[in-house]
Amino acid sequence: MKLAYQTNTWGGVVGHPAGVTSVGDLYYLTNGSTEAAARDIAAAGYEGIELFEGNLMQYAGREDEFRTLLTGLGLELVGVYSGANFIFPDILGEELTKIGRAAELAARLGATHLVVGGGGVRSTGMEDGDQRLVGEGLDRVVELAGRVGLVPSFHPHLGTCVQTPDQIARVFAQTAIGFCPDTAHLEAGGGDPATLIRTYGDRMPYVHLKDYADGAFLPLGQGRQDFGAILDAVHAVGYDGWITVELDAYAGPPVEAARQSKTFLADRLAGRDG
Repeated sequence: MKLAYQTNTWGGVVGHPAGVTSVGDLYYLTNGSTEAAARDIAAAGYEGIELFEGNLMQYAGREDEFRTLLTGLGLELVGVYSGANFIFPDILGEELTKIGRAAELAARLGATHLVVGGGGVRSTGMEDGDQRLVGEGLDRVVELAGRVGLVPSFHPHLGTCVQTPDQIARVFAQTAIGFCPDTAHLEAGGGDPATLIRTYGDRMPYVHLKDYADGAFLPLGQGRQDFGAILDAVHAVGYDGWITVELDAYAGPPVEAARQSKTFLADRLAGRDG
């Protein structure tokens, strides 16, 4: 397995302010420097990176600059992360247009994966059909990803209408999209990551890892997740693709967290590959 790292630790998870008035510009975004993140990720020993859509779109029209950056660092663009509410039919077209733009750019830059999160929560609370609407929207993502040659997967996320095991099951009953487990979000949503990986392993093209304890997302090995059981489950379902470590924020230098996770994960994977 090859290891990658998400650039969102450099600046934390924010969003594009244009999204307040233009749904088609409602990008995930981190305020940090992608160039600094890429240098640190390479220095920590990873082989690939994943970017938020908003950070990737900053390179629209500057594709050669981005390719030169990654080539010089020996990194591969593994994937791009996007998302949407999916539950509001009137804006779904705008949301899909936004995801499509990011997917097209990611494909031109050699990415493999399109990861999407989402599933809005209404101010009045969830409605019975919301998971069905999310599933229908995700099938539209499958279609647009197929047009540009990316592998689509869904990342259940805390704070959405698809966070608990039951909600995840209802969505996956409605869509053909793949499963991208984020172990911390799965546990925070009330699930057991290893069990969910075994349950949906036949539709798992991509994996995100981060640690979790007491409501906090942490570098690998700093929380209480059972990575022995998680990696056993990954192995049991025959997964041998990219593992991307992701951490929304870190109080110290981001490269420090990246190195901690790399050391921890490399030790746990030793002897498993092959």
